[in-house]
Amino acid sequence: MSEEGVHEGGCLCGGVRYRITGTIPPAVHCHCSMCRRSSGGTVVTWVEIPLNRFKFTHGEPKIYQSSGHARRSFCPTCGTQITFYSNNNPESIDVTVVSLDRPEDHPPDRHIWTSARIAWLHVDEHLPQYPEWTPPDHRS
Repeated sequence: MSEEGVHEGGCLCGGVRYRITGTIPPAVHCHCSMCRRSSGGTVVTWVEIPLNRFKFTHGEPKIYQSSGHARRSFCPTCGTQITFYSNNNPESIDVTVVSLDRPEDHPPDRHIWTSARIAWLHVDEHLPQYPEWTPPDHRS
């Protein structure tokens, strides 16, 4: 877990900013095809935060219904993906680690959805890997 306090972040152009209060748990590398396509990257690294500790502080993100149960937010100007919200986990919101002002303070501790991993991607292979979601008994 990272240091308690206030953590801020935002998009590339600065049009959307947010604040997280309290402790941020270890991040997770997600390899699912939806995360890859929504970000344009080979993997997306997320932190899961209680929804009541996350707040947009500047600008309005655009919301995209990415599946029947999930929404993603992004900057309408520069396109930076910022959050993922699932109706299956309504008390939490996932935030892209790279949109934090200090992403280096929030290293991942596992991989999820490795069943969809791109075969040539080799990153943090020493971390636990799960074909789908992290089993509840293996979460940090």
